[in-house]
Amino acid sequence: MTASYVIIGDGIAGSSAAETIREADPDADVTVITEEGEALYNRILIKEFAKGKLPEAPISIHDPSWYEERDIALELNTHVTEVDTEAKEIHTHTGDTYEYDKLLVATGGTPTQLPVENSDAEGVHHFWTFEDARGIKEHAERADTGVVVGAGLLGIDLAAISAAQELDAHYLMRGKAWWRYALSEEGAEIIHDALRERNVTPVFDSGVDHFETDDDGKVVAAVDPNGERFEADFVGVAIGLNFNTEYLRGSGIETDDGVVTDEYMRTNVEDVYAAGDITQFHDVILGERAQNGAWGSAKEQGSVAGANMVADWDDPAERFEWVSSYSITHFDFPFLSFGHPTLGDDEVERKYSDTEWRRVALKDGRVIGGVLIGDLSPQSALKRLAREQVDVSGKEELLVEEKIPVEEFEAPEAQAE
Repeated sequence: MTASYVIIGDGIAGSSAAETIREADPDADVTVITEEGEALYNRILIKEFAKGKLPEAPISIHDPSWYEERDIALELNTHVTEVDTEAKEIHTHTGDTYEYDKLLVATGGTPTQLPVENSDAEGVHHFWTFEDARGIKEHAERADTGVVVGAGLLGIDLAAISAAQELDAHYLMRGKAWWRYALSEEGAEIIHDALRERNVTPVFDSGVDHFETDDDGKVVAAVDPNGERFEADFVGVAIGLNFNTEYLRGSGIETDDGVVTDEYMRTNVEDVYAAGDITQFHDVILGERAQNGAWGSAKEQGSVAGANMVADWDDPAERFEWVSSYSITHFDFPFLSFGHPTLGDDEVERKYSDTEWRRVALKDGRVIGGVLIGDLSPQSALKRLAREQVDVSGKEELLVEEKIPVEEFEAPEAQAE
């Protein structure tokens, strides 16, 4: 009997799952449903497009022929309104119904809007899709002043776009440092200096109280809670994602700021899986539930989900065991975060120069994440220690040696002997 697989979402997680399923089951019916009007593109590169550094062509990964060649049905511009897990049916806004044997939820999220006056004004942008990038590029090219809100990994992209488009910009941050849960003020100052060199001014202990608009409803300024006014005919906001789970209401699928899965990407409902940004998955390295929006993580989750969808529910083929990483390429020095740098109960850090710094996050004496600025060469050793869950207790300072003496650490098997 031919198996029927439905995947909701055509990001890297959904696409990776579709490819894995097709390779494992050449005769299966595979359908991918997405709200977007275009097939898979490289979400990492859209920021370079918005900066004016890349044309559109290299950013698309799959065109419709990719799906046709693999006999995968791609449904664009299609919004799922209901998932009936008892009948194993998907209902869409067009009135169509799709039956499934196995279902993957990989819908990701949508950017969170600031809950302030005029946050929906013309000229206030959120950055998530290729279409968002097109609008940001077009507006930034003709703007003179800018404001960026959101001191995280997406916010820094908007700041870099403002710099590349030569805006006089202010970067409003709630605390005293960019990405303050992952970087100390000393480490973040390297980023702050690089922003200032590019005419993007960090503003600390700030934020947005409201936006001002002109008579046509276009944004002209941001006013922070301290009463400071910053002129802006371009605004970029990146304060997080709202995860698309509304259509899962009544399905019985467990949600908690996303879709809850185990390490096999299985939900609590049989034959229903989830992958990508939307998942609250059991992280076997961290030992608890986690969420990770990195491209590599989403791709691997999709692959694991696809393999397990083809396998028996009670005998999964693979489990998700991954130390993710995220690179920033906006500056003259490299930047990389890995694992869960904002979590843990301890950390070690060291500054080596004006453009070189390292911080390693620890939990129960084990490496769970970190941030490297300037010198990325220690990443392999640190990710290996995290992946193998090596106890580094008493040797934490070795983690910030310029060259980590990996031989000083023992694997868990040796520690137990």
